[in-house]
Amino acid sequence: MSEKTIYLAGGCFWGLEAYFKRIKGVISVESGYANGKTQNPSYEDVCYHNSGHAEAIKVDYDTNIISLTDILRHFFRVIDPTTLNRQGNDVGTQYRTGIYYTDPKDRDIIEAVIHAEQGRYSRKIVVEVEPLAQYFSAESYHQQYLDKNPGGYCHINLQKASEPLPELPATDDKLSHYDPSHFQKPTDSDLRQKLSDESYRVTQQSATERPYSHQYDELFAPGIYVDIVSGEPLFSSKDKFNSGCGWPAFSKPINHESVNNFEDNSHGMKRVEVRSRAADSHLGHLFPDGPKERGGMRYCINGSSLRFIPYEDMDAEGYGAFKEWVE
Repeated sequence: MSEKTIYLAGGCFWGLEAYFKRIKGVISVESGYANGKTQNPSYEDVCYHNSGHAEAIKVDYDTNIISLTDILRHFFRVIDPTTLNRQGNDVGTQYRTGIYYTDPKDRDIIEAVIHAEQGRYSRKIVVEVEPLAQYFSAESYHQQYLDKNPGGYCHINLQKASEPLPELPATDDKLSHYDPSHFQKPTDSDLRQKLSDESYRVTQQSATERPYSHQYDELFAPGIYVDIVSGEPLFSSKDKFNSGCGWPAFSKPINHESVNNFEDNSHGMKRVEVRSRAADSHLGHLFPDGPKERGGMRYCINGSSLRFIPYEDMDAEGYGAFKEWVE
């Protein structure tokens, strides 16, 4: 069993919990309160004291049986994603819809599902997508509420849990042409000739360039940033922002699979190191203080570990297939 967790807010948690308990591949479901302003809220705090929490469920699932994509497709079939702070007869910020994740790699999957779902609606989808900031279990009388109270209020048609999901339409996967085996790490002797001294120290010896020292810190022209060692595409200009930290900052990689994250306890600090997939280059560090509207993450990357390819040069450089990531 390979277990993962996602947190979902879709109105009253009684029905959402009962629904997901019936889904094959779901290991356990718990009702609780997510992403509010206070610690350890009670139900009364959430409903009447402006705690800011959403009624949510914690869904543990087996990825060998059900994917996050299908978990989210089940979610969207029982909510109205276009209504703000309302589901069924329930109105209030605690009844907002939301998807809260703990694994940054889930963000791309969530966005892809929302993009696909948007085609079914004329109004904009307003489901909140954020990293999980906090979660607290609800009181015991809320857990398995509909099992204890079969006639209790439920705004969800629980029978849908037994209906198979519709077949997905055939689509072009924008990552289908992205094969990491195309990007290889040169030998060390070749790297010493290819890279500047600083790029070698950063990528191969995990050094850090001085803040505000690299030209990419203030570069915001359209294009992509590739691993200076292997040429693997890593970041897009559309995800770059000015963090004021002195290093290039991105809200996410082009593809979360192109980077690996590791615990880094060096220099008396507890950080998350970011390294490239194909060449294992040291890139920088990941911090949870990025723009909230962009997912809340900041990839703080050494400019010396990257090579920028302007949009107008991408065809000539052999990256024309990746232009959609910049547009």
